[in-house]
Amino acid sequence: MDKFINSFAKNKKGIIIMVFSSLLACTGQMFWKISAKSDDSLFFLLIGLAVFLLSAAFMLVGFRYGKLSILQPIYSINYIVSLIVGHFLFNEIIKPVNIAGVVIITVGVLLICGGDTDE
Repeated sequence: MDKFINSFAKNKKGIIIMVFSSLLACTGQMFWKISAKSDDSLFFLLIGLAVFLLSAAFMLVGFRYGKLSILQPIYSINYIVSLIVGHFLFNEIIKPVNIAGVVIITVGVLLICGGDTDE
């Protein structure tokens, strides 16, 4: 367990930045979804693009503070957030297979983030 805690501590700053980047990416994609159904589609499309580019900038900064193999998988949190946003904002149905996917992604991210050992 100490190895996992040490791995998280070692990459803490990068992990936090990547989680933020993932949340921004999801927000940008949400605006793209809104643009697909809106009369002001160009407005929402451009907002989504700006937020998504900001997400990429944060991702680049995040890579300064940890290993690519640890930080990149954190970006998959985007899928979990997108599922939740889709359900609450767009009334999309969450099925048991979606929940299973969320569990698998979460376990995978935790295992990967906790696996940065020097042994």
